Amino acid sequence: QVQLVESGGGLVQAGGSLRLSCAASGRAFSRYNMGWFRQAPGKEREFVARISASGISTGYADSVKGRFTISRDNAKNTVYLHMSSLKPEDTAVYYCTAGGMISTTARDYDYWGQGTQVTVSS
Repeated sequence: QVQLVESGGGLVQAGGSLRLSCAASGRAFSRYNMGWFRQAPGKEREFVARISASGISTGYADSVKGRFTISRDNAKNTVYLHMSSLKPEDTAVYYCTAGGMISTTARDYDYWGQGTQVTVSS
């Protein structure tokens, strides 16, 4: 069992930056592949970024590639999402997730956080 708690969301102007954190509790965090998804009002949850258990492999949605960076610190049981050059269309609730598969599909992940709101003003 893994519990995930996101933090770091907030209101930022377009072009600004934020860093989201996801603190995990429970066993064997370093064995889990981690991901970030987001959901805007009236839209389906969408993949943002993923990172393998070792941290060696990462992947990004085309819409955030070059602007967002996912990383993890297994010693601190934490995964991060560094977001820069933010756009109004990045506004959403951002969710941290953990699972046994390296995937861009939400249903492949087993554990989810409660989400953190990111609002980008124009």
